[in-house]
Amino acid sequence: MCGIVGITGHGEVAGRLLEGLARLEYRGYDSAGIAVAKNGSVERRRAAGRLEALRSVVGDAPAPGKTGIAHTRWATHGKPTETNAHPHMSGRAAIVHNGIIENFQDLKNRLEAAGRVFSSDTDSEVIAQLLGGYMDDGLGAEDAFGRMLSDLNGAFAIAAVFAGEEGLLIGARKGSPLVLGYGDGEMYLGSDAIALAPLTREVTYLEEGDWVVAYPDAATIRDTNGNTVERPRVRSRVSAAMVELGPYDHFMQKEIHEQPESTARSLAPYVDPGKLTTICDPQLMDVFERADRVVAVSCGTSYYASQVAKYWFEDLAGLSFETDVASEFRYRKPVLPQTGPALLVSQSGETADTLAALRHCKTYGVPNVAIVNVPESSIARDADFVVPTQAGPEIGVASTKAFTAQLAVLATLAISAAKARGRIDEGAERDLLSSLVGLPRLINETLTRQPKIIEAAEILMTAENALYIGRGIYCPLAYEGALKLKEISYIHAEGYPAGELKHGPIALLEEGLPVVVVAPQDRLF
Repeated sequence: MCGIVGITGHGEVAGRLLEGLARLEYRGYDSAGIAVAKNGSVERRRAAGRLEALRSVVGDAPAPGKTGIAHTRWATHGKPTETNAHPHMSGRAAIVHNGIIENFQDLKNRLEAAGRVFSSDTDSEVIAQLLGGYMDDGLGAEDAFGRMLSDLNGAFAIAAVFAGEEGLLIGARKGSPLVLGYGDGEMYLGSDAIALAPLTREVTYLEEGDWVVAYPDAATIRDTNGNTVERPRVRSRVSAAMVELGPYDHFMQKEIHEQPESTARSLAPYVDPGKLTTICDPQLMDVFERADRVVAVSCGTSYYASQVAKYWFEDLAGLSFETDVASEFRYRKPVLPQTGPALLVSQSGETADTLAALRHCKTYGVPNVAIVNVPESSIARDADFVVPTQAGPEIGVASTKAFTAQLAVLATLAISAAKARGRIDEGAERDLLSSLVGLPRLINETLTRQPKIIEAAEILMTAENALYIGRGIYCPLAYEGALKLKEISYIHAEGYPAGELKHGPIALLEEGLPVVVVAPQDRLF
């Protein structure tokens, strides 16, 4: 997940661009760079590796100026080298880009045939070459940018600055988020509100196909057809304080310890703690009452949260419940519910495959419910119903508090669906909600067992492989545990239904192979 920051204003920007990139380190990256426009030229500084390497480069060769763009890159096209790092430049244009340009090879062939020389292995450079070429042909920066956008197929967020156009910052989005921020005599662009948190909380979330022309004192937003449009200006819920590390060693540790609060915050809008009844949109209750079945579409950790919810919806509400990985769902011809709903589960609300699945469901008139942590996100804006998870900004790459927040919200939805369908009475509803509202206390108790957790981690840390097993509702938790071990420690791990061990995986059991068993003391124990 690459990161973008852009600033146009009345003060020096290089230091603040680097600060913005530091806010985006949670996304993961392998190189970084900045480009600053001043005195009719664009100064570019790039470095492979960590952000400290770029800081060193900028320290040795400062890039003064009041308009600039910055980028952290996670290599897709081309190796993680300085040459492939963003920004890319051609002629008077410098750009940074998140996403994939699907027709880059055709564009590159065309541009090379016209005599343009490429210096990187990335798909992103075609953007700079197109933009620079159109400007060389006599178009102004704004007209060249609009012309360039019409050439691109794929998903992108783009920010650009130009030699000889100090003060001008242009950005665009299609399939990848981009946020416009407002300051006092300054304008900003960012991959998300977190990147802009130290600079401003007054933002506009650009919509699909939008592009923006910004100067220090004003910005004009155009839609995909080039028409000037107005988009809502809102106050971001993300503050600089919310993305400070505090006393923790890293953001994942911080967010693990935020779970008592984030779970309570996620439950609060949907549970009346006095009456112990659910609070649910009456129209959504009607959808659940009429529903023939439910389909949940999501990716990664959100997919495992959906798999847990399957047990709750089927057990409590008597609703057939299917789960689908969004990237698979969108490339086949799924048989959709007749009366819905479709649940779209996403932390960011910007997951491209999940967003595409939502739009597919809308095409066929399926009622859709967004369960997202960012109410201003693309998925939330497109959905019929929005059920926010209220977990707060998630900086750590590996989802922790967002997962438990999703489970809390999905549990309240399952109880609401059961209530709407007459499957539970008031007593059962109170009992279920009483258990839910006690979760923050139980999570807090679990966090006090850190010495035991460290003891277990010392067993795992020397392993090359691990198995996680569970039955019933705990099977998806085994999958999630294996995913966490893989993405955090780079130790290979697999999750399995416990009963399936004998159907092949048992052959892998040997001395020294850890097996993590998710086995609470319930009827399956």
